Amino acid sequence: MNVFLTSIQSVLAIVLMIAVGYYGQSKGWFDEKFSGSLSKLIMKISLPASIFMAMMKFFKPSELANLSTGVVYTIMSILIGYIVAWVAVRMFHVARGRRGLMMTAINGANTVFIGMPLNVALFGEVSVPYLLTYYIVNTVIIWTLGVWVIAGDDPTNDGSKASFDWHHLIPTPLWGFIIALPVIYIPGWQSGLMKITFATTALSDIGALVTPLSLIYIGIMLKSFGILNMRFDGNVIWTLLGRFVISPIIMAIIIFAGLHVGVHINDVFQQTLIIQAATPSLAVLPILANTYHGDVKFATNIVVSTSVLFIVVVPIIMVIQNM
Repeated sequence: MNVFLTSIQSVLAIVLMIAVGYYGQSKGWFDEKFSGSLSKLIMKISLPASIFMAMMKFFKPSELANLSTGVVYTIMSILIGYIVAWVAVRMFHVARGRRGLMMTAINGANTVFIGMPLNVALFGEVSVPYLLTYYIVNTVIIWTLGVWVIAGDDPTNDGSKASFDWHHLIPTPLWGFIIALPVIYIPGWQSGLMKITFATTALSDIGALVTPLSLIYIGIMLKSFGILNMRFDGNVIWTLLGRFVISPIIMAIIIFAGLHVGVHINDVFQQTLIIQAATPSLAVLPILANTYHGDVKFATNIVVSTSVLFIVVVPIIMVIQNM
């Protein structure tokens, strides 16, 4: 019961911050350019700073092997998830223009705008290095396999190949990780850098903006998309089950199998991977749908639905994990 109440309170704190963005958008406080500017501030400034400082505080070189285990688990989980989703879209005769979107929605996580604030609320900043393992793998797979799957499902496809924008494979937030990594391994640099208080204070404060700004941004998006426009047809319901039930179960089974063959990761790492496997679908899904002539309304409906329903799902998963 304590775990459930703690999870509820963590999620409610997130909901309140989302509500600020929703309310502000409903009052017309934000113009059309504001959400785009907010997204850039989060992605290009605050998140890299947050990741860098979290690595400085919590990452130890001895943990690299441990993190590599999480990378393998995440790759296996997402690839198996795609296979399961591929079987499902054919079993349920999903129409072209929705198949690729459905498969990617089930396996692509909104790790930045909801996943990170959620993880920090549940497990603290100590979980950020563990979250990064999921984020890196998820980003690479979505912008390679995910884009290819959606492009291949283009109803107007004339047989041409999908074109990849390779800069997506190393998005700006990852530079916080890339820059921190050598600093951690150079003797004395980490402790010396942490003594430069004006720099670490500034980076910490800028990084602290990630949670409130990300959630305000989600609130703005939810208002713009329209919560009341959610529709739950068969395809949407199966996508929600895939994202919130099948995806975390696959991850849990992989972790359980690893434990039985002697591959151990700590409890926070385990719970982080499972929670990230059940976060809302990636926010850029409607953009990908529009780019490859898919069902934009379906993609938008999935993003909105998962962004609302995770409020119910996360406390349940937390209770199950701690039984």
